[in-house]
Amino acid sequence: MQIIRDSQALLGMLEGGDLNAEFSGKLNEVLEKLLELSNDRPNVTYKGGVSLKLNLAVKNGMVEINAEIPPPTLPKLPRKSTVYWVVEGGRLSTEHPQQHDMFPGPREIDRSRHPTSN
Repeated sequence: MQIIRDSQALLGMLEGGDLNAEFSGKLNEVLEKLLELSNDRPNVTYKGGVSLKLNLAVKNGMVEINAEIPPPTLPKLPRKSTVYWVVEGGRLSTEHPQQHDMFPGPREIDRSRHPTSN
């Protein structure tokens, strides 16, 4: 009779070892993402989570174990903002309404002028 004495051994055997491999993969994914976020902004603490749920059903001395790995949690990141100007009629403009004439476009090159030497 083989006796399972601790949860570490049990987790390694569930689903023929596939559960442990999947859970380890999810844990690594979350840690990699948190590290990437932390490298981008080192003064901010980022939190995430990986969960494992074991559902147990016992009948006549036999236990059935069904595992669930809910989707990992990652921090909700703010989206980047974009600025436009609202002009008449509620339309959006990429140019400041009072500055659009500031740069009317490319100017002609006066080829009749000769460069001067110093």
